[in-house]
Amino acid sequence: MDDSVTESSYRVTANELRQFIERLERLEAEKKDIAEQQKEVMAEAKGRGYDTKVMRKVIALRKRDKDDIAEEEAVLEMYKEALGM
Repeated sequence: MDDSVTESSYRVTANELRQFIERLERLEAEKKDIAEQQKEVMAEAKGRGYDTKVMRKVIALRKRDKDDIAEEEAVLEMYKEALGM
């Protein structure tokens, strides 16, 4: 294999790699911006008197399957009853 083919292949690979890295860096910056916006929304909600800890739990519950939630709640009630709570 001659050197010009190897060098050409390397440049294409390096350019492609650079593009991937730059895309990932942009996404990381966007993620940071979104996280900051989420903090601002939570701070606003807290300022209006909402319990942000409970809000986070509600958000987590909304991501889960309703049957899984119902099963977990049933087991939790059973355990609480067993402990006299």
